[in-house]
Formats: sequence, C-alpha cells, structure tokens
Amino acid sequence: MKKTPILFLTVLFTWACSNTDSKKETQTEVKSEIQQKVEEFAPFKLTTDLSVLTEKEKQMLPLLLETAKIMDEIYWMEAFGDKDELFQEGMDRHTKKFLEINYGPWERLNNNEPFMEGYGPKPAGANFYPANMTKEEFEAWNDDSKTSQYTLIRRSEDGSLKSVPYHVAFEEQIKKAVDLINQAAELAEDPGLKNYLEKRAEALLTDEYYESDVAWMEMKNNTIEFIVGPIENYEDQLYGYKTAHESFILIKDKEWSEKLVKFAALLPGLQKDLPVEQKYKAETPGMDSDMNVYDAIYYGGDCNAGSKTIAINLPNDERVRENKGSRKLQLKNSMQAKFDKILVPISELLIAEDQRRHVKFDAFFENTMFHEVAHGLGLGSTVDKSSTVREALKDTYTSIEESKADILGLWCVYRLNEMGELGEKEMMDNFVTFMAGIFRSVRFGAASAHGKANMMRFYYFQEKGAFERNETTGTYRVNFEKMKQAMLDLSETVLTIQGDGDYEKAKQMIEEKGFIREALQSDLDRINEAGIPRDIVFEQGAEVLGL
Repeated sequence: MKKTPILFLTVLFTWACSNTDSKKETQTEVKSEIQQKVEEFAPFKLTTDLSVLTEKEKQMLPLLLETAKIMDEIYWMEAFGDKDELFQEGMDRHTKKFLEINYGPWERLNNNEPFMEGYGPKPAGANFYPANMTKEEFEAWNDDSKTSQYTLIRRSEDGSLKSVPYHVAFEEQIKKAVDLINQAAELAEDPGLKNYLEKRAEALLTDEYYESDVAWMEMKNNTIEFIVGPIENYEDQLYGYKTAHESFILIKDKEWSEKLVKFAALLPGLQKDLPVEQKYKAETPGMDSDMNVYDAIYYGGDCNAGSKTIAINLPNDERVRENKGSRKLQLKNSMQAKFDKILVPISELLIAEDQRRHVKFDAFFENTMFHEVAHGLGLGSTVDKSSTVREALKDTYTSIEESKADILGLWCVYRLNEMGELGEKEMMDNFVTFMAGIFRSVRFGAASAHGKANMMRFYYFQEKGAFERNETTGTYRVNFEKMKQAMLDLSETVLTIQGDGDYEKAKQMIEEKGFIREALQSDLDRINEAGIPRDIVFEQGAEVLGL
C-alpha cells in the first residue's frame, strides 16, 4: 500500500518533466528558426586602412557617422513607423537582430512575409502613405505635391489627405543632421567636398537637391565619400514615388580607381552603340561621369535593409544626368565579401563542373560595375517627352530599371571587349559568373526589385536556350552563342519598354516572369540546405574602425 503513492508520484514527476521538456523543445524550435534566419546573413566587418586620411579627415568621421545614424533613424520611420513598438523588453537577441536586418517585422528576402505575431502583410506603400488610404482616393486627390519624391502623405484632422515635406515631417532629425554636416564641412580640406557638404546640408532643409547633386558630380579629388539623404524609391512599392533616407561613408581606393579612369570617356560611345533603334538612345549622357572604387565603412538606412548594396550609380535626377552625367561607385570590400561567401559556394553547387573555372572576381567586379554604368544609358524621358520614364512606369519602374541595368551591364562588358578595351579576356568568364549571379540575386525574393529583375531574366534566358540544366547533376551549363543573342534581344526589349513608357507591357513582363516557379525553387532550396548565406550583415561603426 505504501508503494502506490511513490509510484504515483514517480509517474507524475515523469509526466511533468516530459511536459516541461516538450515546452522547452517548442520554445527552442521557435528560437532556432529565427536564429537560423539570422545566420543566413554572413557577418562582415566594414574596415579599411584609415592611414590614407589626413588628421582633419579623421576628425570628420565621427560627425559623418552620427549623421548616418540619423538617416537610419528616419528610415525606420519611413519603412515601419515607431520602432519602439517592436523592440520589447526581454526579447531574445536573435529576434532583435532579425528586426534590425529587416527594419521591421517583415522578411525582406522572403517576399516581405511577416515573421512576428500580430503583423499582417507589409503595406505596399510602407509608412509613406496612410495605412487606410486607397489608390482610388489618392488618384482622385488633386494635389501637385502628392507625387513628389520628398513628401509623406498623411491625414488632416478632417480625414482628408495632406502632403508633408520631409524637412517638416522629420524636422528634429534633419536639424541635427544639418548641424553635423556643417561641422564636417568646416573640417573639409578638399574644396569640392566642402562645397558638396554645405549644399547638401542646405538641401536637407529645403528638399531641393539639384544644386547639391551637381556639387556631388563636380567632386573629383576627395578621399572621403559621403552619400546622405532621401535617394532611392525601392521602399515605395505602391507607386514608386517616395524616396527613402540612407547614408554611405566610403574611403576611396585610389589605386583601383586609377584603373577605371578610361571607361568614363567611353560612355557616350556605348550610348550610341546600344542594341536598339536610334530613337531609344537619342539622349546624350553628360560628360562629367566618373568611375571610382571604394571601401565602405558605414551603411545607414535604406541601403542597409535586407540585401546590401555593392555598387552605386547616382544621382537619380534625370536633369543632372543629362547635363552632368552620373558617378559610378564600386564598393570593393562589400563586393569581395559577397563573392567569397556566397557566389563561389553557389557556383560549386549549381554550375557545371567544367565551367566553374569561369567564375572569377574580376568578372563579378566588371558585371557589377557596368550594371551601374548601364543605369545611366538609354532614356531618362520617354520618346514622346510626355514624362520621365520613372513617372510613366510607376510601380513597375524599379524592377524594369534593375532589369535594364543587369542585362545592359553585361552588354557593356561584351561591347568593350569587342572594342579591345578590356585587354585579353575570355567573355565566357562574364557569362558564367553572370549566370551564377542570377542564383545569388533571385534569392532576394519577389519583394525586391533586384530579385524580381533576376527572375524575369532567368525565365527569359531559359526560353531562349541561354543555359541548359542537367537533370542528373542538377547543374547549369551556359550556351555562349544563345546567351549572347538573348542578351541582345532582352536589352532591346527593356530599352523599348522604357522609351515608350509602356506601363502595361512592363506590368505584363513582371506578372509573367517576376516570380519563382517550382523547378527554380527546388534549386534555391538546395542552396539553403547547403547553408550558403543569403546575404551579408555588417559589423560597423566607430568601435570597429578603432576610432
């Protein structure tokens, strides 16, 4: 009789322990899922040799870092809203890190799927527009500034829509940033950098950026590069009107930059040679364009969200591009990180074994560099001059523009190689590296303009026979001649869509090809299962730089 309670207690204790362990396992699984998502981003320290800077340039860095952090703060408000709503007390470090990577509770490289309870689909217009605003309401609203790149759309007390300039909406943050930039300008020894910083500070106070963009174009001898303000419109997937705040701090690699000097002079010739009818290449790009190489030491805001930028082509203002051209900035340290940590492992898994030797960093660098060059080719305004291409293509613009830059970038390399401007090189290196790059970028998902552009190109190439997939090995082989023809044909198609401002054709192209089908998804699953990083995440800031 005395043994029964003991047996009962033993069973009860065993059940309780089992139940507790079960709860712990569930908690561990949930946590490990977020941890696994965080670990899809390979950490990379943003550092460089600061001995190339003068003492005053070193004194500028803390001021620029603080300014960049302010841009990051503004971007949080544009992308999500009040981030204090998200970061709860007791939140585990992996969830916190994933929120920081995505600037919100939506997974940017997984079609903006929510990863936290209590959040539905991400608003297409992010936080640039009222959450309850309809397209019909916006389009019926008669307001000249509603399509401005530099206004938030909000509701008045009576519920009607109103347009709020950025410098008003973010007044407190902007004033702090302007003060810091002006302090940095006082330390600037290079006249071009000093002029740019002063004009950029003024632009942030007025939302008039033309003069500061021109000043940025005219800088030629600065070692520190500072990009700051509302620049790209990827975040606005409702209309593509609104630009988001960001900041880069870069240090010029003068040795690598010297190698690129000759290419800037070739840009007008590339425009004339574009594989399309004359009317779609009638504009002449400005002659002040330049190309330089940098090490990035800080990313803030839009450029730091989700997939990380590895090259830049600015300014985006069509007027500046026509009058002055654009500058192409290659971020070599970030580029090398993506090549080593992501592209090479992908090629070892998905590219035919005998073609893997063609996957080279120089080819990756060229393809990326001329992607940025290609942003400045084609037309900024439609053939009939009724609007800019950006305005005509609306929400389809970013995906079509990235598609243009990708395919025309490859064409630029091909054309320059034909002209003998790239020395003795094997174009197959660029084609195979480009193919491997599609698998890298398509993983960014359909919510990303870059991801969508790569999906469209993958299926276009597939239809044209530019590659073949070996069903036994699950690897891809590039067909040189067919890829060359597909490159020419797709270049012509995209340039024509832009020149005609053909919104319906752009939309059709995205709807037909801008998503991942089952067969491609199975190969992307293999990449994930192999533990290959999806992208990189930065360790950055004053401490990392040793300041």
